[in-house]
Amino acid sequence: MNIEDLLNHKTIRDKFSLEDIKRVVEVDNKHRFSLRYEKDIQICANQGHTINVVTNLELSPILGTEDIQLIHGTYSKNWDNIKNEGISRMKRNHIHFSKSLPGDRNIVSGIRSDAEIFIYINLKLAISDNILFYLSVNGVILSPGNDKGIIEPKYFLKVCNRFGQIL
Repeated sequence: MNIEDLLNHKTIRDKFSLEDIKRVVEVDNKHRFSLRYEKDIQICANQGHTINVVTNLELSPILGTEDIQLIHGTYSKNWDNIKNEGISRMKRNHIHFSKSLPGDRNIVSGIRSDAEIFIYINLKLAISDNILFYLSVNGVILSPGNDKGIIEPKYFLKVCNRFGQIL
């Protein structure tokens, strides 16, 4: 989105400046946004979240030849549904994955630090079944899932709790 358009929006106008927006981008510890300097300054979401009109996310396709560990973090209350139905993108555009567990200093986003259950995905099998995966600018791995927005349990390599116990 063009910064000038954002700054002229009725809920933003006269309340925030370009410097405020730059500061938000700079201090966000999950790197949710980036600035693009083309003919105008633009603010870009690094992940699409729930906005359906976002079409220019800077996502790199993952082809399955990469040696990537793929982990989805969730909570115990969700596990019964997930183990039967799969991981759903719900109202988001993508399911979010991380390359590592919480606490890894190289991971800034993609998995919540308070997740209780970790689902490891068989990336090669999922890609061979035409499920798409992308790497975002901030290192989060995203997938729209299958045609129903699901990563089915058949793609789970292993599932464990935060103590490393296999479920």
